[in-house]
Amino acid sequence: MSGIYIHIPFCKLACHYCDFHFSTSLKKKDELIHALAKELLMRKTEFEHTTVDTIYFGGGTPSLLSISEIQFLIDTIHQHFTVSEAPEITLEANPDDLSVSKIEMLAQSPVNRLSIGIQSFFEADLKLMNRAHNSTEAIECLEEATKHFDNISIDLIYGIPGLTNAKWQENIEKALSYNIPHISSYALTVEPKTALERFIKKGIIENVDDDAAQEQFHILIDTLEAHDFVHYELSNFGKANYFSRNNSAYWQGKPYLGIGPSAHSFNGNERSWNVRNNSIYIQNIENDILPKETETLTTTDKYNEYIMTGLRTIWGVSLDKVAQDFGKNYKDYLLLQAESFINQQLLYIDNEKLLVTKKGKFLSDGIASDLFKINL
Repeated sequence: MSGIYIHIPFCKLACHYCDFHFSTSLKKKDELIHALAKELLMRKTEFEHTTVDTIYFGGGTPSLLSISEIQFLIDTIHQHFTVSEAPEITLEANPDDLSVSKIEMLAQSPVNRLSIGIQSFFEADLKLMNRAHNSTEAIECLEEATKHFDNISIDLIYGIPGLTNAKWQENIEKALSYNIPHISSYALTVEPKTALERFIKKGIIENVDDDAAQEQFHILIDTLEAHDFVHYELSNFGKANYFSRNNSAYWQGKPYLGIGPSAHSFNGNERSWNVRNNSIYIQNIENDILPKETETLTTTDKYNEYIMTGLRTIWGVSLDKVAQDFGKNYKDYLLLQAESFINQQLLYIDNEKLLVTKKGKFLSDGIASDLFKINL
């Protein structure tokens, strides 16, 4: 089984914290849609011997596409790839795009999962982040979307300057009131060269407080687990049978094809990524050139990626798999490096799997990097 990710690089507004590839100009949207379809055709041989189980429209803001454009790209995938009988088809969407008529039309389309970028139900937070929607639109879109879609995920951001624990708790409770079965939640991160970084440097916005973010992360875990959510990945919580099949495949090292400018792909041995420029991407595709760079992963690269993804999930890092796939010396190295984290009660071993404790979850990416093997 494998997945196809389609990057839609358009947004109405530039969120202050975002460093993904996008454009606020829709001038080249038609050309881009046709280039995406052509890239799917050009790369169909890469998935000749596998079945596509998930299709994910990410961005950017894929909900800016019309229903016919979404349908066209899904039809193109069916035309060139073997697709499973019941694929998970996710559309990332912003609340301001999800009008009643748009939701009704999406419900009639093959899209069967919505990932809605709510981020916060508070106006002040949305303005600070320069989101295109307001709190009223966030509420209205959920009221309508839950009438038509069973499988909905929403994004919430914590660690926002000025966000108190009480307001954060209110955000979570508001999300729970709609019986949403999946929540993705991230700490606000100050990425280089973003508007957020500039505003913090100028003192316009106060800096992100890591301690406050960690506290809100634990409030999130405790509240969602009390409501029968499984914290199955560092930033993702799902009820039974509602884990993201697309993202779970990524964390479990399954192959995926990334289509569109800046999209990444992985086939088990190689990682590739497309150029981060809409015009160059379109021009290359029109000239039958795949505008991508490719990196062949070494054994050490694969080991490091397995450690990073494994420690983020409830599936952990299998010590048997490390020994089998990478060699006994890698397993010995891992156990040696993990010892101090086990002593600090940040990691533990259960049933031959290395896992992160609740205390260690917020620090899991840093812990993983300390377990990486540097020398080949």
